[in-house]
Amino acid sequence: MGQRPNKFFREVLALCDYPHLLEQSGTNSLFSSGAIARAREILDLFPGRATGGYSHSQGTEGLRDIIAAGIAARDNFPCNADDIFLTDGAAPPVHMMMHLLIRDKKDGILCPVPSHSLYTSAMLLQGATLVPYFLDESRGWGVSMSDLKKQLDSARSMGVFVRGLVVINPGNPTGHVLVEENQREIVDFCRNEDLVLLADEVYQENIYADEKGFHSFKKIARSMGYGEGDISLVSFHSVSNGYYGECGRRGGYMEVTGFNSDVKKQVYKVVSLSSCSNISGQILMSLVMNPPQVGDESYASYQAERDGVLSSFARCAEAMVRSFNGLEGVTCSEAEGAVFVFPSVRLPKKAVAAAEASNTQPDAFYALRLLETTGIVVVPGSVFGQVSAVTEPKFSVAFCFFSGALIRCSSATFFSRCMERGISDARSCHTKRRRR
Repeated sequence: MGQRPNKFFREVLALCDYPHLLEQSGTNSLFSSGAIARAREILDLFPGRATGGYSHSQGTEGLRDIIAAGIAARDNFPCNADDIFLTDGAAPPVHMMMHLLIRDKKDGILCPVPSHSLYTSAMLLQGATLVPYFLDESRGWGVSMSDLKKQLDSARSMGVFVRGLVVINPGNPTGHVLVEENQREIVDFCRNEDLVLLADEVYQENIYADEKGFHSFKKIARSMGYGEGDISLVSFHSVSNGYYGECGRRGGYMEVTGFNSDVKKQVYKVVSLSSCSNISGQILMSLVMNPPQVGDESYASYQAERDGVLSSFARCAEAMVRSFNGLEGVTCSEAEGAVFVFPSVRLPKKAVAAAEASNTQPDAFYALRLLETTGIVVVPGSVFGQVSAVTEPKFSVAFCFFSGALIRCSSATFFSRCMERGISDARSCHTKRRRR
């Protein structure tokens, strides 16, 4: 929807897809020298310097080495390439881990509410019992440890064998970033309760709050002195998000740590059922984890593109939160990360009654009316498991603030005007409905 792909990434991919270009005299005038050098390095990792064949089921060994080095540089703790499994995005490894963890309906997974529907659908597919825990909006959508313990104990009392805990950081759809202390509490909780920690960290590049930064759960665990034998952790990352947004490239990885060798063998067996992930996605994942560095020929242009995209996201997030909080009956927490805001909407009683009369959830009713009236696309909060407040008709909707959020936007540069117009139309619509 108007966002240009990262030039360095695409140049390297093009050269790897068609290595013949590297032998042409005109290539130096079309591609940066940094991209040419990187493409040569990557092609040397493949037999025959060809990317059209199968790789190792776990992913190309040399690319896993690059990604492991990138993780180690990010966390300041070692990373073993044998723990890296390259995948077609983040969704397949999530389904894979659910398949490995769940035996029958007596097994359960703790999952945040609200959360991305990937996890609930993956659990449903495996026949697992969903054990919800509720993010605390009053604490910036943080994890309440008392609620987490309450939900775990309740599930166990009903005979559910809870095997894992899903945490999404930065949050989807809430746009929050966990504070380090909360992360340490979660790590200790999983360790003490013998739970596998499933860490969705696909929005790690999207941090907008000045006082916060991204800290992987592996880094948190290692900084607490916990090693391989102390906590089982699976971390997910993807090329679909961040500043790159290469969803169609289907690149990602999971880092599997804290499991014994027998379990790791079973993980490898399940991975091998699907041959290998696509090679272009593997290459792009290695570029994301090892982009141009200071001193590289391509660094300045790469960094300018990256910063430009993330700055645009931050401006859109700030403008959207400000606009939502300016609407009567609407409140919205600050967007600290990811690409979403999750405002709460207090609907008039007549609107709730109209929704019930049409056999529609009130938040879905609001979302459909907003789409019909303004062309603005939002996702009802009930899709993410969010329920209305007990004492008042308060509902939530998820709004994606990057350039693909509005179906009437044709470019990122036009986005702000569209958003301002949409918010204005929504305010008018909201006011008219309130007066009825």
